[in-house]
Amino acid sequence: MIRTAGNLVPAYHPGADGVAASIEYAVAVLGVSDIVVCGHSACGAMTALADDHDLTALPAVAHWLRHADASLARAARAASAEPGAGEDKVSVLVRSNVIAQLANLATHPCVGRGLAAKTLTLRGWVYDIATGAVDQLDPGTGSSAALAA
Repeated sequence: MIRTAGNLVPAYHPGADGVAASIEYAVAVLGVSDIVVCGHSACGAMTALADDHDLTALPAVAHWLRHADASLARAARAASAEPGAGEDKVSVLVRSNVIAQLANLATHPCVGRGLAAKTLTLRGWVYDIATGAVDQLDPGTGSSAALAA
Protein backbone atom coordinates (compact mmCIF):
# COMPACT_ATOMS: atom_id res chain seq x y z
CA MET A 1 0.00 0.00 0.00
CA ILE A 2 1.27 3.41 -0.96
CA ARG A 3 -0.43 6.39 0.62
CA THR A 4 0.37 9.84 -0.69
CA ALA A 5 -1.20 13.24 -0.20
CA GLY A 6 -3.99 13.48 -2.76
CA ASN A 7 -3.41 9.82 -3.76
CA LEU A 8 -1.01 11.22 -6.35
CA VAL A 9 1.16 8.98 -8.52
CA PRO A 10 3.83 10.85 -10.43
CA ALA A 11 4.15 9.85 -14.06
CA TYR A 12 7.17 7.66 -14.65
CA HIS A 13 10.57 9.28 -15.05
CA PRO A 14 13.99 7.67 -14.71
CA GLY A 15 15.65 8.22 -11.36
CA ALA A 16 15.16 7.65 -7.68
CA ASP A 17 11.53 7.92 -6.61
CA GLY A 18 9.95 6.07 -3.69
CA VAL A 19 6.54 5.80 -5.34
CA ALA A 20 7.99 4.41 -8.58
CA ALA A 21 10.20 1.97 -6.67
CA SER A 22 7.21 0.72 -4.67
CA ILE A 23 5.12 0.24 -7.82
CA GLU A 24 7.95 -1.54 -9.60
CA TYR A 25 8.62 -3.88 -6.66
CA ALA A 26 4.93 -4.66 -6.18
CA VAL A 27 4.33 -5.50 -9.83
CA ALA A 28 7.65 -7.07 -10.87
CA VAL A 29 8.62 -8.89 -7.66
CA LEU A 30 5.47 -9.44 -5.62
CA GLY A 31 3.28 -10.12 -8.65
CA VAL A 32 0.52 -7.74 -7.62
CA SER A 33 -2.32 -8.23 -10.09
CA ASP A 34 -4.57 -5.31 -9.14
CA ILE A 35 -3.68 -1.72 -8.34
CA VAL A 36 -6.40 0.51 -6.90
CA VAL A 37 -6.22 4.28 -6.82
CA CYS A 38 -8.72 5.27 -4.16
CA GLY A 39 -9.77 8.87 -3.74
CA HIS A 40 -12.12 9.98 -1.00
CA SER A 41 -14.68 12.63 -0.25
CA ALA A 42 -13.50 15.86 1.35
CA CYS A 43 -9.86 15.14 0.42
CA GLY A 44 -7.72 17.90 1.90
CA ALA A 45 -5.30 17.96 -1.02
CA MET A 46 -8.09 18.20 -3.60
CA THR A 47 -9.89 20.82 -1.50
CA ALA A 48 -6.72 22.93 -1.40
CA LEU A 49 -6.48 22.77 -5.18
CA ALA A 50 -10.19 23.26 -5.90
CA ASP A 51 -10.39 26.25 -3.57
CA ASP A 52 -7.00 27.62 -4.66
CA HIS A 53 -5.57 27.69 -1.13
CA ASP A 54 -2.40 29.69 -0.56
CA LEU A 55 0.29 27.05 -0.05
CA THR A 56 3.31 29.37 0.10
CA ALA A 57 3.94 28.33 3.73
CA LEU A 58 3.93 24.67 2.59
CA PRO A 59 6.41 24.60 -0.30
CA ALA A 60 6.87 20.80 -0.29
CA VAL A 61 3.10 20.30 -0.37
CA ALA A 62 2.71 22.87 -3.14
CA HIS A 63 5.43 21.15 -5.18
CA TRP A 64 3.88 17.69 -4.63
CA LEU A 65 0.42 18.88 -5.66
CA ARG A 66 1.78 19.80 -9.10
CA HIS A 67 1.27 16.11 -9.85
CA ALA A 68 -2.44 16.97 -9.93
CA ASP A 69 -2.20 19.47 -12.80
CA ALA A 70 -3.81 16.98 -15.22
CA SER A 71 -6.54 16.38 -12.65
CA LEU A 72 -7.35 20.08 -12.51
CA ALA A 73 -7.55 20.21 -16.31
CA ARG A 74 -9.85 17.14 -16.39
CA ALA A 75 -12.09 18.64 -13.69
CA ALA A 76 -12.34 21.94 -15.59
CA ARG A 77 -13.35 20.06 -18.77
CA ALA A 78 -15.91 18.01 -16.82
CA ALA A 79 -17.39 21.11 -15.20
CA SER A 80 -17.71 22.92 -18.54
CA ALA A 81 -19.22 19.86 -20.24
CA GLU A 82 -21.81 19.31 -17.51
CA PRO A 83 -22.32 22.64 -15.72
CA GLY A 84 -24.33 22.31 -12.54
CA ALA A 85 -24.48 18.50 -12.73
CA GLY A 86 -24.99 18.35 -8.96
CA GLU A 87 -21.46 17.55 -7.76
CA ASP A 88 -19.45 20.20 -5.95
CA LYS A 89 -16.07 21.18 -7.37
CA VAL A 90 -14.10 19.13 -4.82
CA SER A 91 -16.06 15.97 -5.67
CA VAL A 92 -15.52 16.56 -9.39
CA LEU A 93 -11.80 17.08 -8.76
CA VAL A 94 -11.54 13.94 -6.59
CA ARG A 95 -13.05 11.85 -9.40
CA SER A 96 -10.97 13.54 -12.09
CA ASN A 97 -7.87 13.01 -10.00
CA VAL A 98 -8.43 9.26 -9.64
CA ILE A 99 -8.70 8.94 -13.43
CA ALA A 100 -5.60 11.12 -13.98
CA GLN A 101 -3.58 9.04 -11.52
CA LEU A 102 -4.57 5.84 -13.32
CA ALA A 103 -3.17 7.41 -16.49
CA ASN A 104 0.04 8.28 -14.62
CA LEU A 105 0.33 4.70 -13.36
CA ALA A 106 0.13 3.41 -16.91
CA THR A 107 3.31 5.37 -17.78
CA HIS A 108 5.39 3.15 -15.49
CA PRO A 109 7.16 0.50 -17.62
CA CYS A 110 6.33 -2.42 -15.32
CA VAL A 111 2.68 -1.36 -15.27
CA GLY A 112 2.61 -1.04 -19.06
CA ARG A 113 4.07 -4.53 -19.39
CA GLY A 114 1.52 -5.94 -16.93
CA LEU A 115 -1.36 -4.26 -18.74
CA ALA A 116 -0.13 -5.52 -22.12
CA ALA A 117 0.24 -9.07 -20.78
CA LYS A 118 -3.18 -8.80 -19.07
CA THR A 119 -1.58 -9.78 -15.75
CA LEU A 120 -2.38 -6.43 -14.17
CA THR A 121 -5.60 -4.48 -13.74
CA LEU A 122 -5.88 -0.83 -12.72
CA ARG A 123 -8.94 0.22 -10.78
CA GLY A 124 -10.18 3.65 -9.73
CA TRP A 125 -12.37 3.98 -6.68
CA VAL A 126 -13.90 6.88 -4.79
CA TYR A 127 -14.84 6.35 -1.15
CA ASP A 128 -17.54 8.55 0.38
CA ILE A 129 -16.56 8.89 4.03
CA ALA A 130 -20.00 10.07 5.19
CA THR A 131 -21.96 7.18 3.68
CA GLY A 132 -19.38 4.43 3.32
CA ALA A 133 -20.24 4.10 -0.37
CA VAL A 134 -17.50 3.13 -2.81
CA ASP A 135 -17.82 3.86 -6.52
CA GLN A 136 -15.65 2.33 -9.22
CA LEU A 137 -14.78 4.73 -12.02
CA ASP A 138 -14.46 3.88 -15.68
CA PRO A 139 -11.23 5.60 -16.78
CA GLY A 140 -12.45 5.93 -20.36
CA THR A 141 -15.80 7.55 -19.70
CA GLY A 142 -15.50 8.84 -16.15
CA SER A 143 -18.77 7.14 -15.30
CA SER A 144 -19.12 5.34 -12.01
CA ALA A 145 -20.79 2.24 -10.66
CA ALA A 146 -21.41 1.47 -7.00
CA LEU A 147 -19.16 -1.21 -5.52
CA ALA A 148 -20.44 -0.86 -1.98
CA ALA A 149 -23.08 1.23 -0.31
